[in-house]
Amino acid sequence: MNSIPLAGLFFLSTLPVAAQAIRSKPVSITPSVSNVWVSDQGNGTYKNPVLNADYSDPDVCRAGNDFYLVASSFDAIPGLPILHSNDLVNWTIIGHALKRQPPIDHFEQTQHGNGVWAPSIRYHNNEFYIYYPDPDFGIYLTKATNPAGPWSDPVIVEGGKGLIDPCPLWDDNGDVYLVHGWAGSRAGIKSILTVKKLNAAGTEVLDEGVVVYDGHETDPTIEGPKAYKRNGFYYLFAPAGGVSTGWQLVLRSKNIYGPYERKVVMDQGKSPINGPHQGAWVTTNAVNGKPAEDWFLHFQDKEAYGRVVHLQPMKWVNDWPVIGIDIDGDGKGEPVLTYKKPTGPPVRVSIPSVSKTYPMATPAESDEFNSPKLGFQWQWQANPKGIWHTVGRRSGSDYGFLRLYSYKAPEDAKNNWDVPNLLMQKFPAETFMATTKVLFKPNPKLENEKAGLIIMGLSYANLVLKSSKEGLTLVHGVCKKAADGKAEVETVITRINPGTPVYLRVEVAEGAKCQFSYSLDGTSFTKTGDVFQAEVGRWIGAKMGIFCTRKTQINDSGYADFDWFRVEAVSSTKL
Repeated sequence: MNSIPLAGLFFLSTLPVAAQAIRSKPVSITPSVSNVWVSDQGNGTYKNPVLNADYSDPDVCRAGNDFYLVASSFDAIPGLPILHSNDLVNWTIIGHALKRQPPIDHFEQTQHGNGVWAPSIRYHNNEFYIYYPDPDFGIYLTKATNPAGPWSDPVIVEGGKGLIDPCPLWDDNGDVYLVHGWAGSRAGIKSILTVKKLNAAGTEVLDEGVVVYDGHETDPTIEGPKAYKRNGFYYLFAPAGGVSTGWQLVLRSKNIYGPYERKVVMDQGKSPINGPHQGAWVTTNAVNGKPAEDWFLHFQDKEAYGRVVHLQPMKWVNDWPVIGIDIDGDGKGEPVLTYKKPTGPPVRVSIPSVSKTYPMATPAESDEFNSPKLGFQWQWQANPKGIWHTVGRRSGSDYGFLRLYSYKAPEDAKNNWDVPNLLMQKFPAETFMATTKVLFKPNPKLENEKAGLIIMGLSYANLVLKSSKEGLTLVHGVCKKAADGKAEVETVITRINPGTPVYLRVEVAEGAKCQFSYSLDGTSFTKTGDVFQAEVGRWIGAKMGIFCTRKTQINDSGYADFDWFRVEAVSSTKL
């Protein structure tokens, strides 16, 4: 396996690796382990996906012995999630690079499918750089010395419409480049890749750029380029052929501006992994005499479950990468379902010179709300306001519940599709169960306040407590074609006595089929409504979450106290 200069692949500084690792170490966060999906099989192997949730368009960099992943977040806030791993299999969310999305006023309203598209992350000169595109405003840069934050306010590197999927390259001679694709919906053209010069600081594009590859004939919808340099070759790793059916393409040239040779290095083959492409090439450190290893992370589009992240072995043959397993020896790989875990740095325990593997870790899902801040898994549907929530205490005790204040929906909102204060997270597996305990205290001067549990997508369903002149009722709501402005259809389930805690639950079975139920004692649950088929959102998978809203404005609001939100395995994978 060929060695790779750190400056060429990861754009690290010339500091020793140990020093870089110290300077880039994330804050200490206790890892969580999912009850519904763990990639690490505990025997030195892993199963794909390594992230069975909608972390679309993943990019990864290494700093020392640490790997950091970033993904698209569109209009969800906080955005640009940052995940950390030491072995590329076990991942923990450590923060977000984007606390509020600019332009601030624009993103105070829901902007489905807009906002942060495919970003890139690099470590250079002791700093982490994230370049991310907003197809309506341009390419932004945000930086940090610690990947857990704080991150700098985003600055425009190049303004304009249709600029997407940027990736920087710091060349050996000090030149800095930016490669990106084009969104046909805004630019009027797609399926081409452009290389532009950046200033030395990487903060400003200096020219109009050069089209270095045209994929119209052989690689339609080529996008998402990632730029690297190895053994004198410039490489552009880029997906083509479409999200659900495409392939992974690699271009190489001795000149950054081409001409580029073309090679398909991975496609679905005979595997069940459709459209395997768009991601990141990374290399582990050599450990205890074992050589460095090459790996590739990419996504798979699983419709309502979103774009989940897979990890593939990678090797170099005649200065071309081969990703996955090359069964017939033609230089083109296909994805693996299980494989040996990457060789990572040793983890020291109390006995000197004894090491063990890294502990299992997955992105957080459940939340007991026992911290003053929300868990990193939660995102709002727009830039949040400080009056939407607080994490509360009871009788001076430790934090123990999340209070959502009812917030007036926009005047033109036809349904919850246009409501900004939905607090949601990704589906964490193909089958799971989510339960929350809520005590709703509506404002007696208001009607039509709602608080409850929701499954959100182009269509949505929810189970909510709703206030009216007659009192408090439990209502099951379904909104087909919510994104088209259709009205929600409500069915009253039962009356609820004021001051009564209610347990709300949704079970998600194979095929993203959802069954809601409720309980008044936390033990015996009653099913409500028909099975709901979860749907994708705009460029994202379905989400689950909680909310508290109202339709009118007076001088105060009601509120809902959520004791906890728990994600667990289901007893049956089918409803």
